Formats: sequence, C-alpha cells, structure tokens
Amino acid sequence: MNILVINGSPKGKYSITLQTVLYLEKCFPEHTFQVLHAGQRIKALQKDFAEVVKDLEEADLILFSYPVYTFIAPSQLHLFIELAKASGVDLSGKFVTQITTSKHFYDVTAHRYIQDNCQDMGMKFIKGLSADMDDLLTVKGQNEAKRFFKYVQWCMKKDSYEPLPKPSKPAARIKVHVPKEAAKSSGKTEAADQTKKTARGKEVVIVTDCRPQDDQLQNMIARFQKVLPLQSRVVNIREYPFIGGCLGCFNCAVSGKCIYTDGFDDFLRNDIQGGAAIIYAFTIQDHSMGSAFKQYDDRQFCNGHRTVTMGMPMGYLVSGDYSKEFNLQMIIEGRAEVGGNFLAGVATDETDPDTAIDRLAKTCVYAIKHRYVQPQNFYGVGGMKIFRDLIYLMQGMMKADHQFYKQHGQYDFPQKKKGTLVKMYLVGALISSPQIKAKMGNKMNEGMLAPYKKVLEKV
Repeated sequence: MNILVINGSPKGKYSITLQTVLYLEKCFPEHTFQVLHAGQRIKALQKDFAEVVKDLEEADLILFSYPVYTFIAPSQLHLFIELAKASGVDLSGKFVTQITTSKHFYDVTAHRYIQDNCQDMGMKFIKGLSADMDDLLTVKGQNEAKRFFKYVQWCMKKDSYEPLPKPSKPAARIKVHVPKEAAKSSGKTEAADQTKKTARGKEVVIVTDCRPQDDQLQNMIARFQKVLPLQSRVVNIREYPFIGGCLGCFNCAVSGKCIYTDGFDDFLRNDIQGGAAIIYAFTIQDHSMGSAFKQYDDRQFCNGHRTVTMGMPMGYLVSGDYSKEFNLQMIIEGRAEVGGNFLAGVATDETDPDTAIDRLAKTCVYAIKHRYVQPQNFYGVGGMKIFRDLIYLMQGMMKADHQFYKQHGQYDFPQKKKGTLVKMYLVGALISSPQIKAKMGNKMNEGMLAPYKKVLEKV
C-alpha cells in the first residue's frame, strides 16, 4: 500500500508526531510510507502546488500527521488544505486518516476540522489516533499505535469509513443595512465617531481578515461600528507583515519574546490586547476562520498558556452558515471559556443580521461597563485543568507561564484542600454504616444545606 504522509508540523523531520509515523513504518515494512513535509515547505507549495498533486492522486491512503495548535491544526496545514481544494485535484473515494500528538487540549476540534475538509473533497475518512506527546515512549502507547494502524487496514479492506454528510447548498446571505451616514469600514476609526465615549479610555478593537471584495463583511463591521456607542478601531491582519506562522520552537517560553523579528508580539499586546474588548470579524472558510486567522491565532503563542486577556469581553461578526458549523461553534465558545472572557455574542448574516449586530453591540457595552464575566463551564474548567497540570510539570522551561499561574492562583490542585479531604472521609464513614445511615434520616441533606441557609439569611 502506498501511504502519503502529510506532515503538517512546521518542524519537518523534527516533529514529535512524525515519530509515531516512523514507528509504524518500521512495524509494517510491507507498506510504503512517503512523507511530504507540508508544514515546513508551505511557502514553496504556495508558489507551485502542482508538484504534490501527482503524489496525492497516486496514494492509496493519505495520512495527516500534525501537532494540535490552538484548538485545530497548525496554520501551515490550514493553508495546505486551502491549496489542495483550490488545485482541483480529485481525491474523491480515497481513504484518509490522521495522527496527532498533544496534551489532549481540544484535540477533538482539530480532528473534526480535518475530517470535515476531507469529506468536502469526497474522501473516505477513517477515525484517527489522538496520542499524548509522550505516548510513543511507553509500551502502552506503542501498542495503541499498532492497533490503530491495523484498524485502518481493516477499514480499507472492508470499505468501512465515516458516512459522508449529505451535500447542502450554502444559504443565501442576508444583506446588512448600514446607516446612511456610515461609510464602509476603512480599517480606521471614523472621524465622525470621535464624539463617542470610550469606557476606561480604551477602544473596542475589531480584528478581521477582510479583503477588498468582502463587501458583506465590511458592511457588518461598518454597522457594528456605527451602532456601538464607543470608539472602535479595525485591525486587518491581512495587512500585517507576518514573516510566517508559529514554528513551535518554544523560544518564547522563558521571555515571552517571539523568535520572529516582525514585531507581532509587541503589536499584539499593545494594539490589540490593550483594548476594552475584542471583536473578531471573518467569513467562514473551510469550516474555520481561515488560514490567515489561524496564523494570527498560532502566533499568539508568544503569550504561552497565559490567559492575559481574562475578563475582557469578546464577540464575533461571522459571514457564512455558522449554524451548520458545530465544530467552529465549539472552538469559539471554548476559546472564550478557557481565556476567561465573556462571549458577548456571535452575530451572523444568516437571519436578521441587523438585529444580531445591534444586540452584539449592546451586550458588549454592558459587559465593558459592568466588567461582566460568567463562571467557566466545562469547556473552560476542563481546558484550564489540562494547562494547569502541564505548566506545573514544565515550569522549569515555561517560566513565564509558571509565574503567571502562581500569581493568578491557577494552581488549584484538589489535593491541597486537606480540610475537605478529611470531611469527605468522615462523611464516607457515616454513610457506609447502614445503622447510622438509618438513624440520620434526612439530617444529612439538612447538613449539606446548612451553609447555604446561612447565606440566604444574610441577604
């Protein structure tokens, strides 16, 4: 079997994920593994994608291999998928799967992103392997890798794969009405808005990847700026002189300084994260915010795992069939929850966009004025527990993250709550005795409610 490995890591042959592929190559010598370092060579592929079209067409199995970066795949792999779709190469009916390594922080959304895009191209998708970064160093992890590949072979032999979704036509976009006195967004705060008051002396920053031909998105931004009673400023990341996407080099782990010399780390902290709120505006591309936004997201790793914008409201202006993009919805909510941001809303142009945009503006203003932040849900609590344990173990290398976590009380390990542990042992001893449990009757429930009654009495 001819297997084409799409290595999405910008580290090329130094990719940790790739080592699992090399392990499988040794364990299954009857198959041919050809590795394409797509993440490392993405700029060359942008200039000439034709050189890989033949390899894609001749492969019996396409295997995506990549580390999980910021909820999805690295921006370099995003761009590879865009190029593959634009090339017109016919991959329908071809088997495809994936291997990732991570600390399981939103690996599910990364896997679903690859699945959705492969199924767009009519490919036969086989559920992939999500491994921990250290799994291959254990016998258990090695066995899991081998069992995974045996399963892939069985699926191909039996022609078993994830069902292709029913094709659906994109819904017609509903035109956004901009007040007559408002012109299209020029990327700068309009002079007419100088009379608007700005909460705490800060502007609302609108981050977008808007192109000149994106009239609908421009109108969504223009309406939001006009109905927002605060000053706002547009930052178009397409105009920023990025040298490249995140390299995963960890140069920023100690100092927070990016290895690139394009100044993005300072620009991010001073021109974007210093605002009163951040609104992201984009058109859905390939089930995501697109490769330009993914590059922006990945490059934010100069902040490491530090939730530096916690408490800041966040919102979205989205053009496209957002209601059908369940994975994208999870990513947007998860990002806000993990970051400790209040998600003020997602305004789309699917139904009544004018009302949706106006509501987003009102909610954003309320959140800024009252500094409103909701408690984290499962997306936030679960994600931060993964980060907490990771940074604690790697504190010697990720020094900036470690200091941030200590200062903000994010090392909330349950084993440190010794008083609660003792209480639970006592309660466990009581309820394990049928005689004592029978005598207690409803007193246990009353005892559990006692602290809450004290709170109610104080109101």
